Amino acid sequence: MVLLAAAVCTKAGKAIVSRQFVEMTRTRVEGLLAAFPKLMNTGKQHTFVETDSVRYVYQPLEKLYMVLITTKNSNILEDLETLRLFSRVIPEYCRVLEEAEISEHCFDLIFAFDEIVALGYRENVNLAQIRTFTEMDSHEEKVFRAVRETQEREAKAEMRRKAKELQQARRDAERSGKKAPGFGGFGSGGMTSGGSGSIITDTIVEPEKPKITPAPARSSGPSKALKLGAKGKEVDNFVDKLKSEGETIISSTGKRGSDASKVLPPPVNVESVHLRVEEKILLTCGRDGGLQNMELLGMVTLRVTDDKSGRIRLIINNNDGKGLQLQTHPNVDKKLFTADSVIGLKNPEKSFPLNNDVGVLKWRLQTTDESLIPLTINCWPSESGSGCDVNIEYELQEDSLELNDVVISIPVPSGVGAPVIGDLDGEYKHDSRRNVLEWCLPVIDANNKTGSLEFSIAGQPNDFFPINVSFVSKRNYCDIQVTKVIHVDGDSSVRFSSETSFVVDKYEIL
Repeated sequence: MVLLAAAVCTKAGKAIVSRQFVEMTRTRVEGLLAAFPKLMNTGKQHTFVETDSVRYVYQPLEKLYMVLITTKNSNILEDLETLRLFSRVIPEYCRVLEEAEISEHCFDLIFAFDEIVALGYRENVNLAQIRTFTEMDSHEEKVFRAVRETQEREAKAEMRRKAKELQQARRDAERSGKKAPGFGGFGSGGMTSGGSGSIITDTIVEPEKPKITPAPARSSGPSKALKLGAKGKEVDNFVDKLKSEGETIISSTGKRGSDASKVLPPPVNVESVHLRVEEKILLTCGRDGGLQNMELLGMVTLRVTDDKSGRIRLIINNNDGKGLQLQTHPNVDKKLFTADSVIGLKNPEKSFPLNNDVGVLKWRLQTTDESLIPLTINCWPSESGSGCDVNIEYELQEDSLELNDVVISIPVPSGVGAPVIGDLDGEYKHDSRRNVLEWCLPVIDANNKTGSLEFSIAGQPNDFFPINVSFVSKRNYCDIQVTKVIHVDGDSSVRFSSETSFVVDKYEIL
């Protein structure tokens, strides 16, 4: 058998994808395919037609044709068997048999065609082998990638360690009263800005503190200034490298780089006293339901923009019973908070810094108690004759929560086509480039506590893990809120605005 070409064409003879296995010009192939529809006799149910030079073996694919062009002396039985294999390959890569879908996956189809036929002769392969060959899975490549990822992690850890050492040197210089190096990478505002990035690690900076070191003191020696500038550049380089690797860098000039700022809109009306209650969750579950680790980090951030509202106290309402670990800022009166749940400065005569985000209270919850999981994900892949039937469901365990923009990302095998969706709550999106099926739910709350998704696709049960979940919420997980803000003198109320966000840092089902 000598196979000249394999093509997917329209019923009018227009070639969508064509692969030649012998030397043929494009004009010759287009001419043969254009003549093909005119040769078919609609009154007979044959799957081949012949001319003086070639034979067409074809199979209808809805509105298209799968056509093999062979020599007249080829074995028609082998031609038909090869045609069936070609026809089975196309649905593996194309969700619908339409011209646009075929064009989109043309290169995948050509690579698969090359695995079936080589130099005009049929290879002894089946559909599973074609899928394996086109995926080009390599153990050596996996080992190389694992080694490279390990080296990258070690390099990141080393850069973080160096950055911490240089930051510690800055703090030591501040404590000893010397001029601190110009760490440009940690905020152009220098020491004078107490940005929210250094909320807990640094003490609250008083507005008059930067006046201790006057500017004329820099004229003592130009050589020393040059050395300090070199240090600043060194830190800049480390910080730039960390940022390029996707690490979050503490900055004393901008707001916190939290996920909430990216997905939740800022409040419309912001008062001179503004509060942010932010929480993020890191959770890892087993596919059989066991909670491996759950860590929740929360913080209350205060921003004062009017000097008349600087001497204030915050009344905290803590109704959480999950066993949180609470911690106040070092400049906050801890005894007052423990006794009355009131946040105020140790020295009531002082004011909170103006125009700076100051973290006044933070909390942490770490547990392996499965009952505290806010949103449980249950995935059941079961093998069938054609692949896997996957049933996945969610359940909201915290009725007080309202989760928005929920996306449950399920990995799917590559090179096997799109999944066939059965029952579905919400919407789905198949990303064939990342090999991910995204289950999208706009809102999950007490009225929409459960939902399910069913789909079928070729693969093994392990192919559908790990599952990742992302969401945002304007209600926090731990019931901690600022209910009132009062002046230190007179206990009169102060108008304030607040915003609450609960976001995902990591939410994974392994």
